[in-house]
Amino acid sequence: MRILLVNKFHWPKGGSETYYFELGKMLKEHGHEVAYFSMQNKNNITTGDKEYFVKEFDGNGKNIFKFFDAIYSRENKKKMEQALDDFKPDIVHINLFQRHLTFSIINPIKKRNIPIVYTAHDLQSVCPASAMLSNGKVCNKCLNSNKFHCLTKKCVKNSTLKSLLCSIEATIYKRKHIYDKFNLIISPSSFVGNIIKKDGIKSNIKVLHNYVDVDNKSDEYNDENYAFYFGRLSIDKGIMNLLEAFSKQAEGKLLIAGDGPEKEKILKYIKTNNLNDRVKLVGFVKHKQILEYIKNSSFVIVPSICYDNCPFSVLESLSVGKCVIGAEIGGIPELIENGKNGYLYQHDNITQLSEIISKMFKNKNLRKKMSLYSLKYDRPKYSKENYYAELEKIYNSLVDGKNVS
Repeated sequence: MRILLVNKFHWPKGGSETYYFELGKMLKEHGHEVAYFSMQNKNNITTGDKEYFVKEFDGNGKNIFKFFDAIYSRENKKKMEQALDDFKPDIVHINLFQRHLTFSIINPIKKRNIPIVYTAHDLQSVCPASAMLSNGKVCNKCLNSNKFHCLTKKCVKNSTLKSLLCSIEATIYKRKHIYDKFNLIISPSSFVGNIIKKDGIKSNIKVLHNYVDVDNKSDEYNDENYAFYFGRLSIDKGIMNLLEAFSKQAEGKLLIAGDGPEKEKILKYIKTNNLNDRVKLVGFVKHKQILEYIKNSSFVIVPSICYDNCPFSVLESLSVGKCVIGAEIGGIPELIENGKNGYLYQHDNITQLSEIISKMFKNKNLRKKMSLYSLKYDRPKYSKENYYAELEKIYNSLVDGKNVS
């Protein structure tokens, strides 16, 4: 089968890009031919496969007329037509496309009767700002409603212009039923799938949790008495809630890997609260080192205050046998079995999080028991093999013109 993979960024920028590249590798391992459609950028990597690129869109530019290129691009439409006629895919699998690639790439695919699969990595189809988060709080105002609430609250980087652009884009997508044009939407969580349905999108939705493929898996149990957080240092990830919760109890240490806009605020909090001996920032580190930090930790904490979809941070931790303390929000509760492979807490309850951290540090036998549970049940559950088997069914059904249940 020939599969065209679409994503607006063609370098390892985040979770969607990780999925995009790993999906390509997985498909090729099973004998499929893969090509990529994305945007030009100096950070782009080379896959060795056919690659098609549209011109780079600068979302930080100040020319207001250029912003409308983020809604519809004749040039991008033409580039997609060329890619389809050259590669002749049996199916197109779209990931992030909004704003940089635009919905102009959709009609050429539909015109050629090529099935389209869309993986909903975020809530962009519902929320103009994609996270359903406003001023650090969950916001549902745009759900099946006027998308210009985004402009009123300046949800996109606190910018009137960017919030206006995103509100216009979301409104046009809604009126033109862009997301109804997909033959199937893969939702990495039931939570996100249900949100998409509530917004009135009619496309078939298949819930398929993400997978992880961790090299050098080991059943050896290591525990160096530290809790571990890794990811973006931003408000939506709840990093400041984690610091406050950790400081309220006296057990263990906290290791933080990542970078982001809250870094200076974190450093100030550590200094002000005399946590230098207990909290350590290691900055941005490569994936291989992240896995080592996970394996040697006592447990991993995922303290999101936004509607996280299906965090790789949870899946990777469980797959190497580490229990997880996770916020009970978004798709996180679908991955954590309370008391078996970790604990859930109310996402805005700092006291509850603090008490669970203390409990976990005080009971090494408990966290080891949870880790063994993860190795036995979670590792095979979120394996690459299981994911491919389900994806293959989806592709074959759509190419054969059948509905996917």
